[in-house]
Amino acid sequence: MSELDEAWELALAEAQTRAHVAGRRDIADYLSLRRRNDLLRRTGTNWLIEEFVSLAGKANRAGASLQIERHDEHRFARGSASMVGKGITLRHGVRALTVESGWPRTPKDGIVRGGGLACANIKHFGRPGLNQELLLISTPKGSPEWVIVNEDERTCLTGIHLQHHIISLTRS
Repeated sequence: MSELDEAWELALAEAQTRAHVAGRRDIADYLSLRRRNDLLRRTGTNWLIEEFVSLAGKANRAGASLQIERHDEHRFARGSASMVGKGITLRHGVRALTVESGWPRTPKDGIVRGGGLACANIKHFGRPGLNQELLLISTPKGSPEWVIVNEDERTCLTGIHLQHHIISLTRS
């Protein structure tokens, strides 16, 4: 967690305490929901990036020679909205696979469309047919889950999907 994220968490906790003391349960409930959602967002974003790092490491141990570039505080567009989060670029020769994940941080950044908590893009340089858009949702149990968005259809993202992206990157 960055210093800015820690400061944000502290500010939310203080605001929630002040709202409780002032008898503003509505505001306290909203801030509590915001903190829970931010935790789900961070957890989902970190998981997605670290899974790709792990798979790239396995591919490298098998001789793939992937180069890994991390991008903290990465900003990217999703429609007209601006997302802030993390990114990673995996390079294999002239090929590149970019994974970017985040959510709007301020009202001017816009919203995550589709009822999601965060969104992500998986992009294959020069091979747009392999690209995927992801949406982070909260399951009925309250845990984060990435889904692949295909027009109006949603499919649960699995490790096999992630492996397919690594294989597509390393094979001609």
